[in-house]
This record gives sequence, structure tokens and C-alpha cells, in this order.
Amino acid sequence: MFGRWLGNKGATGAARGSALAGLAVPDSAGVLSCRVLDPVNEAVRQAEFVVTDATGRKVVAGETDPYGNVLATVPAGEYRLAVTAEGFTPFHGSASVTEGENAGLGDVTLQMSAPPQLPDPGEWEIEPMHSQIGFTARHIGMARVHGRFNTFAGAVRIADRMENSAMHVIIDAASIDTNVQMRDDHLRSGDFLDVGRYPTLEFYSDRFVHRGGTRWGVSGALTLHGVSRTVTLDTHYLGLGNGLEGETRAACRATTELHREDFTLTWQTMLARGIAAVGSSISIDMDIQIVPKD
Repeated sequence: MFGRWLGNKGATGAARGSALAGLAVPDSAGVLSCRVLDPVNEAVRQAEFVVTDATGRKVVAGETDPYGNVLATVPAGEYRLAVTAEGFTPFHGSASVTEGENAGLGDVTLQMSAPPQLPDPGEWEIEPMHSQIGFTARHIGMARVHGRFNTFAGAVRIADRMENSAMHVIIDAASIDTNVQMRDDHLRSGDFLDVGRYPTLEFYSDRFVHRGGTRWGVSGALTLHGVSRTVTLDTHYLGLGNGLEGETRAACRATTELHREDFTLTWQTMLARGIAAVGSSISIDMDIQIVPKD
């Protein structure tokens, strides 16, 4: 794979002395480039792009730079470029890349997309069969441990104005599952969750802030290990759909990061060279579907 960004020292072939000076281009390769703009000609930063070859195989992928540029060095050939960004309709284009040349698509303007329909006002509940609350923690400074909570329930009150909505989620602490029995027993013990004293984790929010497009910030109090802290869920609303039996459901993904010391989860042991056995930060990743409450 020949994916590179500006900043490499040295240049070869047609790239020398041009706007691509400073980009090292192998003899058998060329450059695919464009600039991604919004409808008012502002650069779209961190738009995701994927370059695929004639067989549909991904060759290189990445994000636009702070000026909206896509710049990739690829072997000579025929390519498709797909560009996607939050709140915009995707762009698809084609380019023929020749050796030592820049296949520039110029300015690519993304059009605004219509936001998905919000859930109807009323009482909704989390549908656990199609929802997941997972987490990732660092182990001994390099590996990552993935886990989830298998038992949880939640209610969502959708207001006439979405920003006035509220939600309450209760998680069974003992349902923690990392697929290793010995580790799960340790996590349930007094060293960590202490499920005998604190059998549940709870999250309550009545602050929904629209961040543009399909992004929302859902802020509230998370109570964990007997301690409450304010947490904000970075939420991507996915829209409405219908289940197999025709029932209406809404879906979202949400992420946040917790620091376990904030919740007095301070157990730690140090390995050789001062490496912590368990990292202090825990990434939370949730896939949630809600359905109207009966």
C-alpha cells in the first residue's frame, strides 16, 4: 500500500517543482488528489475517504487534512474515490492515475443531507435484544481487554422538543463479561466493582444538546461504585426503522471515556519497569435501540 501525506522529504519524477514537491512518489505510482468543500466553499476537515481499485478492493483510506485535502500516492491504475462526512451526502468519483502524474479531481463540493426523523414524543424503552453496552480497557500498557454488561434496562422520555428529553439506564454490575471467568470474578470483587455493596450502575440524563447533523451530546450523572460524576455521551443518532414484526424502533451509537479513579476504582498493581497492569482510562461504546413502551 502506498498511502502518504505531504511532509515526506524529497520528491521524484513530475512531482518535483510542482505543488506536490516534498511528496515522495515511487516510479510506478502516481498521485490522486482533491479538495473537499461544503456548499459555502469552506473546507471539510476530517471527512473520511476511501480509494478502491477496479476490483473494488480498498487501496488506501484516511481523513481530509485541516484544509480539506485528500492526497494519496497509489500504483498507476483506475480508481474510485468515496468521500463521506457527517451531515453531508456521500461523494463518489473516478480517476485514472498514471505514473509520475497527479490525477487531480479539483474541488469536490459535498451537499448537505437531510437529518433523519426523530422519534415521536412519548415513553420509549431500551430493547436489550438488539442493544449492547461494551467497554475497552488497556492491559499491561499494550493489549486491550474488551468486555460488556449483559443485563441492563432503560427508559427514555422523548419530549416535544428533543432537547427536553430524559433517560434513565440501570446496569446489573454482576453481569460484567470479558469472556474470562477468573478476570470477571476479580472485576466483581471489592478490588473493582464490589457488586455486593454496589449491585447496579445508573445513568440519568435530562440534557440533550444537538451538536449538528446527527450528533448529540447526552449529559447526565453516572453513579458507579457509589460515586456520581457528570458524564457526556457523544451520540450519533442513526434514525428510525422497523423490526421484523413491523414495530417502530430508533437507534443510536454513543461513546465516552471514564477515568476509574474518578469513581474510587483505584486498585492497581505495578509490573516490572513500573508498567501498570490496568490502565486508568476506560472507553465505553454503546449500540442502543429503543422501542415505544407498551
